[in-house]
Amino acid sequence: MTSATEHERVIRHTQEWLNKVVIGLNLCPFAHAAHANQRIRFVMSTAQDEDRLIADLMREMLTLVEASPEETETTLLIHPWVLTDFLDYNDFLDSADAALDDLGLSGVLQVASFHPHYQFADSAADAIENYSNRSPYPMLHLLREDSVSRASDTYPDIASIPETNIATLRKLGHKGWKALGLSVLINPYPRHPGQNSGQNSGQA
Repeated sequence: MTSATEHERVIRHTQEWLNKVVIGLNLCPFAHAAHANQRIRFVMSTAQDEDRLIADLMREMLTLVEASPEETETTLLIHPWVLTDFLDYNDFLDSADAALDDLGLSGVLQVASFHPHYQFADSAADAIENYSNRSPYPMLHLLREDSVSRASDTYPDIASIPETNIATLRKLGHKGWKALGLSVLINPYPRHPGQNSGQNSGQA
């Protein structure tokens, strides 16, 4: 059973990453307002297999669409004990999209992907641009399509964001990334329930 301390640790590390990386480096120009207005829902799944994760994901999809956007605009579903391998995680994204279809929520929500070992196609594993999507734990980001559309209407050149992020990260470099002082760079995953203290389930 997950302890309150482990849960708090996962949420704290995720918020630290959001503040220092996503908002601090301005990788997502829209994150600051949602965070400042406390409209981001942070949820940790205790799933240890994909079936349980799908169940948690579908529950959070329904929770988000039933909530007022003024109270909850977006959700980060963090799942530290399943899909820790990036290729497995990447394959799972098709299942996440299928869950949207099953719930009739395609066109209402979308799922964005973040993972400690995220790697863009045709990029080297250690390429700094991968860090735009590298989070302390595997997570699924649930977004409202209406919010994405509004952001597209208000941001002058939304298509340029990925290119701008690459330039930002290349200027920062690996040395600058480490200087951000993210504690999860040392030990990104909490211990699996029942795992002995001499083992870790992963490392960034």
